Amino acid sequence: MLSIKEINEKDIELCYELDSNTISLWSKEQWVQEFKKEGVKVFGLLLSKLVIGICVFHIVLDEAQINFFVVNQKYRKKGFGSYLMNYLIKQCKKLNIHKLVLEVSHTNVVAEKFYNRFDFSTVGIRRKYYKDGSDALLKEKKLTTK
Repeated sequence: MLSIKEINEKDIELCYELDSNTISLWSKEQWVQEFKKEGVKVFGLLLSKLVIGICVFHIVLDEAQINFFVVNQKYRKKGFGSYLMNYLIKQCKKLNIHKLVLEVSHTNVVAEKFYNRFDFSTVGIRRKYYKDGSDALLKEKKLTTK
């Protein structure tokens, strides 16, 4: 059974483990700090009781930034990422969020195609933003009209 639940700081180890086995974005200390931020929400995508995906987003006024979005490699290309993204978009609309933003490496073609399917458009570039020297594409999706 597929479900989504809000995750809290008790699950930092689980978040860190999934991150380490996929995109290796944050250290354990960075995960600890993320959960301490005001306005941060973390959702886990569960298949039965196994967490196969995580989405971290940060709400600031009427915008939300996706800080982390991943699905375990074993479960990719099966619609689970779309399920999680659709859930996130619905949650943002309920919270009257007007815009959803994120950054993605220009070398991560698979992720960029994924975000484009949800009508995220590239609105800027941060040159040499990542450790490997790649550029960050700044993407946004408008959810409502002001």
